Amino acid sequence: MSVAHNFEHLPLLLRYRGRARLRGGGKTDPQTQANRNARQDHSTALQGAAQALSSNWKDRQAQRQGQALPVMPNGVPILLKVDTGLDLDDLRNRFDFEIVAEQEEGYVIVASEDIDVASFLAMVNGFPVNVRGSATIASVHQLLDDPDRLGRILSERLFADWGNIADNQDFIVDIGIACAGTKEIPSVPKRGISDTDATWAAKELAWSKARNSAYETWDSLKLEREEQIESLCAFYQAEILSNIEGAPFDAGVLPDSFTIRLKISGKGFKDFVQNYPYIFEVVEPEDIALPQAVPGRVGQAGQEVTPTPPNADAPTVCVIDSGIQEGHVLLQPAVDHAASHCFLPEMAATAVADEVARGGHGTRVAGAVLYGEEVPKAGTPELSFWIQNARVLNAQNCMPNTLFPPEVIRRAVECFNDGPRQTRIFNHSINARGHCRTRYMSSWAAEIDQLCNERDVLIVQSAGNLPITGIAPFIGVREHLAAGRDYPAFLSENSVRIANPGQSLQALTVGSIAYDAAAAGAWRSFTVQPDGPSAFSRTGPGIWNVIKPEVVSYGGDWIRTTGNPPDIQGGGGIPTACPELVRSTLHAPGPAYDRDATGTSFAAPKVARIAAQVQQVLPNEPALLYRALVVQSAQWPTWAEDLLTRLRNPLDNLSQAEREDLRTAASHALRSLGYGIPDEERATANTDNRTTFITSGSTEIHAAECHVYQIPIPAELRQQADEFDVRIDVTLSYVAQPRRTRRNLRKYLSTWVDWKTSKLGEGLNDFQVRALKDEVNNDEPLRGSTLPWTLHESPTSGVIRGHKRNSGTVQKDWAIVRSNALPDHFCIAVVGHKGWSHDPDATARYALAVTFEIAGQEISIYGPLRTAVLELQTQIESEIETDVEIEVELSADE
Repeated sequence: MSVAHNFEHLPLLLRYRGRARLRGGGKTDPQTQANRNARQDHSTALQGAAQALSSNWKDRQAQRQGQALPVMPNGVPILLKVDTGLDLDDLRNRFDFEIVAEQEEGYVIVASEDIDVASFLAMVNGFPVNVRGSATIASVHQLLDDPDRLGRILSERLFADWGNIADNQDFIVDIGIACAGTKEIPSVPKRGISDTDATWAAKELAWSKARNSAYETWDSLKLEREEQIESLCAFYQAEILSNIEGAPFDAGVLPDSFTIRLKISGKGFKDFVQNYPYIFEVVEPEDIALPQAVPGRVGQAGQEVTPTPPNADAPTVCVIDSGIQEGHVLLQPAVDHAASHCFLPEMAATAVADEVARGGHGTRVAGAVLYGEEVPKAGTPELSFWIQNARVLNAQNCMPNTLFPPEVIRRAVECFNDGPRQTRIFNHSINARGHCRTRYMSSWAAEIDQLCNERDVLIVQSAGNLPITGIAPFIGVREHLAAGRDYPAFLSENSVRIANPGQSLQALTVGSIAYDAAAAGAWRSFTVQPDGPSAFSRTGPGIWNVIKPEVVSYGGDWIRTTGNPPDIQGGGGIPTACPELVRSTLHAPGPAYDRDATGTSFAAPKVARIAAQVQQVLPNEPALLYRALVVQSAQWPTWAEDLLTRLRNPLDNLSQAEREDLRTAASHALRSLGYGIPDEERATANTDNRTTFITSGSTEIHAAECHVYQIPIPAELRQQADEFDVRIDVTLSYVAQPRRTRRNLRKYLSTWVDWKTSKLGEGLNDFQVRALKDEVNNDEPLRGSTLPWTLHESPTSGVIRGHKRNSGTVQKDWAIVRSNALPDHFCIAVVGHKGWSHDPDATARYALAVTFEIAGQEISIYGPLRTAVLELQTQIESEIETDVEIEVELSADE
């Protein structure tokens, strides 16, 4: 008789741990090779450029001194173009350059405290005769003038206006300051054959002291640069607007940099940007853009519903928004009133009401968390979650420029995460007006990444909304249609990219889909099919080609007329095109709920709701697993999955042109949908024909480390006589420490992580050899074929081309295979890779989920898989006990 179960998630068993077998090497850059072949010419060019820059900088410093301008730190900023394969540490180690910022296509901003750049020139002069250590000069392709540097640190708008800035013009800008210095953690020492215990202990102690010294130096350097900026502000009577409660540098601080919001005159602004050598970014504050509803219908809808409060220990979702109408009959029982807090400057902490006209914004978001798709009309429904109210937007649904977005989200997360409920799920339906910049991770998005690294939290973030109409570069739907870009084609334009801070690697970014085609009179929805992307929803990819949004939910659709040009309306004209949402009745009469607003703002809380349901089932697991299971539960809607089905079908006699059209359509679907629509039931439970395996707890992994997990596949599921489709989904969710001055995915994080699986027909031992470096490799080709992954780790190998599954910190892929092709063990390796950190103790934390599902047939797999994994667990525990006994016996013999 089988043991009863509740279809709980099954354990994903870690079988092996060791050093990863990593691929390395690469082709030499042609320009680097050309420089090696023409050493004297290259040396002469760099020497002339360096001497000219040094001379110009000395002249500038002398002029400033003559004008009695404030003292700037000793340092000359330099823009270099280098081989993209160059380890930037070589610039620090060889030339005493501080790495201020790494940019695209090999451009690097560095700073030299030595205004004569003597170390660099010594190597340049030694390059033609191959002086020891000068080989790096071949990889330094160009040294560029200061105007080129300005073009790379200023936003497009500020750079275009640079020549027209008046001295008495006031500016509010966000300025990123690097503070990594030239000190780095040294390489870990290796014990030599001749080392005694004493000499080896001395080496280890010296290295430990050097590491501690590096950390202390970085802290001191940050404080020193903060004091320099405060001195500059005092001279120009500038104001640090992020100075809230006397803590000007609490937000926007990362291991390599900090960011400040500054109000300063044009004269001070130009002096600061031109002459402070450690600036890597200067951008203007971004306007907050949120959906506005149509005027509410007249009359107050009668309420025959009386919700009951959640259980005392129910999960909590903090709504960071415009406030909430806390006394609303549909919300009041679930609001944690004692925790409510207003973070707006010059307002009382208790001013937490949603003052946004026409039904509110935060009130609608809170209702979507509590009720999802349908607001109850009668009865006494028991509410499942607590809602907390963090007000950061004013009555105009805006965040004032005096409030620095990175700081306010940090204060809100810290306040509620440190509170009595230790809140771990936050809904942040707030975005900038336009698409995100891709030069660097913004300070707002990087703050989210840092918070998730420091704390066990999940921030559910809206993707942002297109405006109906706009001015370049932030054009709207009307301009796209006028240019001949119809729906849904315009959703793949770069100007429709995810809005800041939705590009955050750690945020779970949510886009919007429509319910179905809808029409009323002369008006019709943009979508012509169920689950089509909303006409207003911003799309991916995000920064560094990361898949964004990760998931989508129902935020409604906009409507238009059939005229040319068409009229466009943002929502409410056709109620069935809008989600049903709780409305604020605080300032005007109207229904307590309605279908009168659309936006990604209202899609995000429906995903936060699913995350809270996962927390309810797995209260002791990390937020990284909640994110993994939400994404794991997501699937594409039928219209999009049909594209993949046709691409996968070898019998579908498609021409090359037809196949390319399908690939393009699938790629556009990925940009709009991410991994698809998440589902509560799939995220929280299993069925007879669907089984999900998960890691438990937050697992740490070092760079160059590999963890191999093993899932046994019972023989009854692999019988040759049977043939049915099995869908395999894998989702990895991880976090590591960010570093904002790096414009490169692999260097933005201290440690980055990806995964790979065994092939069809590849045994456990073969996969272990392929994954782990220390295993014996006979270099013979391994048996088996790669699973037909939808995305793959290579952009040229998946069913969808041009995208990689391992570009972000949540990495999902799925494949469909025949049951009789399954191996006896399905293995997956999680691999850590070196990012920016040299600290051998630096780690990433991750959670992993794997799902097997029988597609289209009611075939029981949960029971056999559960039995097999429990048997394997017993076997592994027995092996561990045996190993321990052997070690004890050996110790006794000694």
